[in-house]
Amino acid sequence: MTSQQTRMDGKVCLITGATGGIGLESAKALARMGATVVLVGRDAGRTEAAVAAVKEATPGAQVDWLRADLTSLKSVRALAQTFRERYSRLDVLLNNAGLIIDQRQVTEDGLEATMATNHFAPFLLTNLLLDVMKATGPARIITVSSDAHVAGKLDFDDLQSEKGYFGFRVYGASKLANILFTRALAKRLQGTRVTANCLHPGVVRTGFGHNTQGFFRHIVKLGAAFMLSAEKGARTSIYLASSPEVESVSGQYFYKCRPRKPSSAARNDADAERLWQVSEQLTGVKA
Repeated sequence: MTSQQTRMDGKVCLITGATGGIGLESAKALARMGATVVLVGRDAGRTEAAVAAVKEATPGAQVDWLRADLTSLKSVRALAQTFRERYSRLDVLLNNAGLIIDQRQVTEDGLEATMATNHFAPFLLTNLLLDVMKATGPARIITVSSDAHVAGKLDFDDLQSEKGYFGFRVYGASKLANILFTRALAKRLQGTRVTANCLHPGVVRTGFGHNTQGFFRHIVKLGAAFMLSAEKGARTSIYLASSPEVESVSGQYFYKCRPRKPSSAARNDADAERLWQVSEQLTGVKA
């Protein structure tokens, strides 16, 4: 694969959800190419263990870590601020963290937790770091979505799922939001040297979904034997982060390192713009 021949010496990559699964495998691969990788995790112990795993895989790797709870907008703002204090450049932002839960939970900001983690956090983090990336350029923003977006529907009158909650449907809506966000972001980045793409990693055998109960947890367990390894699941993320082939590609949805057409709902530019405006309001981002 092209990315395996690519060198990324001197480049800085920030990866959320990096304590395990495809986030950790992405970090290992990018560190192997010579990039400085900054891992973001909620738990200090697990994040330190992930740093150790990257260093073990690539002795001499340049690895750092930052703690953040992506359900909290305050924590996301602190993450961006701390990153800016430590680094003057950002070549790759990999919005990888994802959450699925069966029972509706509300964050300290009054947001539904799945949408807060999967959409509002990357929306806010990306916007807070955008000027750094524009100054760095060429730079890449990559957001991990999912084919689960086809099961999602954005109800702008009930974005917080107060009228009814079903975990997989809400997760699907958050993944739909990832694609719409990428489309709207790519439009805003035209004329800059920053690109924005998203991807479906495949159905990956990781710890994802194990914090759920009931139906979805059983599906995850039953399907484990047929799922991709985290290493294989990370390939498209790594490709989008490093390959010269996609240096000027923006606004696309990828699967197996190739562009793929998402659902018609995910190509609705009016919804993409409406979601952007609502997200600005709910996160406090100024355009």
